[in-house]
Amino acid sequence: MAEIIESKIKMKKEFIKGLWKEHPILRQLLGMCPALAVTTSAINGISMGLAVIFVLFFSSLVVSLIKKVIPPQVRIAVYTVIIATFVTVVDIFFKANFPQISRALGPYLPLIVVNCIILGRCEAFASKNSVLVSLLDALGMGLGFMWGLFLLGSIREILGFGSLLGVKMMPPEYNPLIIMILPAGAFLVLGFLVAVMNRLELRIKD
Repeated sequence: MAEIIESKIKMKKEFIKGLWKEHPILRQLLGMCPALAVTTSAINGISMGLAVIFVLFFSSLVVSLIKKVIPPQVRIAVYTVIIATFVTVVDIFFKANFPQISRALGPYLPLIVVNCIILGRCEAFASKNSVLVSLLDALGMGLGFMWGLFLLGSIREILGFGSLLGVKMMPPEYNPLIIMILPAGAFLVLGFLVAVMNRLELRIKD
């Protein structure tokens, strides 16, 4: 009974760590290219986040299943091929069903192949843990990445366009801050969110 409870606690920790304590963007500062480049709107953040969740989830699944048969000398190359396969699926899906979003995400969608979050989780976690624990880790990290992108995109869209998910949020007299939809705005918002995250973490510890 004690082992079952301990196992459940461990699985819960593996899932929630990516949502806050080890948040890939705001704590580990990983995946900065898509985080800064595609978050000019909330929908872009959600779309990129969903794509990363799909690729990370199924890549971790496959790596965890076949980890014992992959020769150590070629493991990184094998992981890259696995990740590239699922990225191709996502890329084709977006181009076929959501061409406007696909164009908005541009080259950053296929560049998920080299996203350090995905390759890092495959190498550091999925290759060393059971399938279930690896999937929980992947889902937690993916969801954490998505809410980080959504938050970045929402702030930049509200301040830069005066809207959220295409719905007007600001009064007619509001003058949009153009800098928010430029690269400088991405860095400003990211820096602010990282500072807030660190402040909240300190308060929790106190």
